[in-house]
Amino acid sequence: MSLFGDILTAMVTALNEDGSVNYDVTAGLAEHLVENGSDGLVVCGTTGESPTLTDDEKVRLFEVVREAVGGRAFIIAGTGSNDTAHSVELTRRAAGAGVDGILAVTPYYNKPPVAGVIAHFQAIAAAADLPVILYNIPGRTALNIEPETLATLGETPNIVAVKQANPDLGQSRRVAEISDMGIYAGNDDMLFPLLEYGAWGGICVASHLAGAQMKKMVELFRAGNGEEACTIDDSLTPLYEAMFVTTNPIPIKAALNLLGHHVGGLRLPLVPATEAETARIREALAARALIG
Repeated sequence: MSLFGDILTAMVTALNEDGSVNYDVTAGLAEHLVENGSDGLVVCGTTGESPTLTDDEKVRLFEVVREAVGGRAFIIAGTGSNDTAHSVELTRRAAGAGVDGILAVTPYYNKPPVAGVIAHFQAIAAAADLPVILYNIPGRTALNIEPETLATLGETPNIVAVKQANPDLGQSRRVAEISDMGIYAGNDDMLFPLLEYGAWGGICVASHLAGAQMKKMVELFRAGNGEEACTIDDSLTPLYEAMFVTTNPIPIKAALNLLGHHVGGLRLPLVPATEAETARIREALAARALIG
């Protein structure tokens, strides 16, 4: 049983033309997502452009999204960084903003040894009386949290799950074998296969566009209808691929803008999708009848 539901959307942060945060559009998007399959929202994660948001912007986003959908969906705050003290302080502020849980990414660039990784996450977990999801994404951090390390961290009472964005499914299987830690698929195309290992669900990007279908897929699998669930997963593969035609969140912002959600552009060093990338995204949306 998942603590936070089946489908958590790692939501984008809407921006105005001048690059400032558009809190009103972000709140409206949060409501749209909750009405279309999302059990919870990750605010200020990778997809939310967390590296280029200030702490004050992040805390305000936590508050705005909670005000919009709190009580109807779980609000998970992205508070991780490669600076433990900074992450601890932001976690405390997130707790004060009324969020339901914390997402903390592996410390990047520093490349700490295992003892440092464990101490980093334990410090974050101790900063607030909230459930913590670890975020293992070696493709961005250059550091993988090995299953045995995850099992050790899972002994910390409020470290409850891992967002596993390591595409090596064997590592997730190993975590399930040696730990009671919950597993969330961290890549959209990992959601279906990880359900076979008892995953809690997924922290997804394509759920901005197909949240209801992804939610149904999980429900069908858990009801014993794996074949129909697999059919849904197969049908979503072109959409998953289009959302990663270039660096996330460039494609999902392009897709949302095409669909009229007006989430704006991106902060440098991210840049808008190219014409060719936009054409690929438009094609994927059209294939699912999301756009004419």
